[in-house]
Amino acid sequence: VQLQAFGGGSAQTGESLRLSCVASGRTFERDAMGWFRQAPGKKREFVAAISHAGTSAYYSDSVKGRFTISREYGRSKIDLQMNHLSPEDTAVYSCAASAGGTGSYMDYRKYRYWGRGTQVTVSS
Repeated sequence: VQLQAFGGGSAQTGESLRLSCVASGRTFERDAMGWFRQAPGKKREFVAAISHAGTSAYYSDSVKGRFTISREYGRSKIDLQMNHLSPEDTAVYSCAASAGGTGSYMDYRKYRYWGRGTQVTVSS
């Protein structure tokens, strides 16, 4: 079972990037999926999550209004559209799937499967 995140890279302040996460080995259409990030020297941070049907989305305060998470109903692929990027968004972004895990969408302990992550670097 693998979650593969791709689409990271470098951007200037104010620019946009789009991340995608695709599952292989099993499907997660019945599971919540989300994005977390970790900057050097900092703890892992919740970014965004979406319900299995794609009808409910959750965001951290730091990205609300700038980032949009999406998924098509019944698919194990999620996207994260990141607009108005700032250097504070620089981190390794990892996607995750709950696979039956319980708890808050914002809590990393809810998620049982994790992708390796993709680097996002924003320069001023």
